Amino acid sequence: MERRSRARVAVIGAGPAGLCAARHILSRPETFDPPVVYEMTDHFGGTWFYVEQVGPHDNVYPIHSSMYRDLRTNLPKEVMMFPEFPFDDHLPSFMHHTSVQRYLEKYCERYDITPHIKFNTAVEKVKPVSMETETGGAVTWEVISHRTCGDRNTQTFDSVFVCNGHYSDPHLPYIPGIEHFEGKVLHSHSYRYPEPFANKSVVVLGARASGVDISIELAQVNARVILSHSTPTMSLPLPLGIQQATSVVGVLENGSLQFQDGSVTRADILLFCTGYNFNFPFLCPSELGLDIQALFVTPLYKYLLPPGFPSMFFIGICKIICPFIHFDCQVQFALAVLDGTVKLPTQAEMEKEVQREMQKKLDAGVQVKHLLHLDKDQWDYYLDLARVARFTPPQPVFRSLYEEVGRQRKKDPQKYRQINYRLIDATQWELSEASPEKTD
Repeated sequence: MERRSRARVAVIGAGPAGLCAARHILSRPETFDPPVVYEMTDHFGGTWFYVEQVGPHDNVYPIHSSMYRDLRTNLPKEVMMFPEFPFDDHLPSFMHHTSVQRYLEKYCERYDITPHIKFNTAVEKVKPVSMETETGGAVTWEVISHRTCGDRNTQTFDSVFVCNGHYSDPHLPYIPGIEHFEGKVLHSHSYRYPEPFANKSVVVLGARASGVDISIELAQVNARVILSHSTPTMSLPLPLGIQQATSVVGVLENGSLQFQDGSVTRADILLFCTGYNFNFPFLCPSELGLDIQALFVTPLYKYLLPPGFPSMFFIGICKIICPFIHFDCQVQFALAVLDGTVKLPTQAEMEKEVQREMQKKLDAGVQVKHLLHLDKDQWDYYLDLARVARFTPPQPVFRSLYEEVGRQRKKDPQKYRQINYRLIDATQWELSEASPEKTD
């Protein structure tokens, strides 16, 4: 996208993705004006900023963070870091969440990002505005925001980076007869610590990372946990107090939960660990040619941009990824689009490519709700972005270590975080020793 002057970029959200976008924009003052980063809360960090409170916040906005008190990362710091900005050496590979928040604070300080964040400022509306110019039609973006004190503001930008995250709007699948359940129903978004669940019977729905980790925490306070999920029974070792079950398919009139295999149980608590919805309340999807569903967004070329509006970028919309590496690659690709390094195909060609990739996954048996899951495919994706946008791709050692951690997690979800690693060079890692982590 050729510009006669420096481009103005709006960044929505000051979590890791938004901070990464701001850092790269600030590194190129010859091409971009300093960004305007809109942040609804009074702090940066996104979901990494722990808030003990649940429910509506004091400023009437919902609590954004889904962090719980004792969470430790399920990826080691060696593959968590932004490239060229490592975590402190003294930290163990699998850190307490407070260490990640401190890391983000240091990242902001190192790249002088904080002065560009508009805290306590919610984005109300983002809409494209057609501008007739001498060189033809162009699109700019009108961003309407308001501060918590009520002041409303409208600014115009050349590009918008959507970085508001997707771990704050709980996804609650409907269970027939749920109105008959007499116990407490909540989502992991509102889980903070296990003590209130002590000696209770809890059915946990969902056996991905949060479902397994929270079940282990609950077992440690003598909760009787049934881990209910639709995948085959896991052979991994789980602590006493946790048993596995098939999916919950309904609630009987007497309040009992019925499982897919026909078995029935009663429970004090039903805890949904069922993921989160995509939520962009400031966008009009039809205006952008987008279909935004609870668990899927399409079409996004390279999982990034609407083909009809190639100056809007959704950073970090994919799941099962190394998030900070992912954000870094996507942001660099997006800026290469804006500065003209990347020559995009036509809108029709981009739409066809998105459809082709989606159909390929569907034909392979991938469910629609999992179409944005990358996992092992993320590495080829980063190589593709780097090749087209001409930046250095992630080192091969990141993939190797990511896959090793996956193997260790499957072997023992309780003990894999006790292992420490050290990167040797671009292709090799080794087991290491780290000092016990001290948390605030």
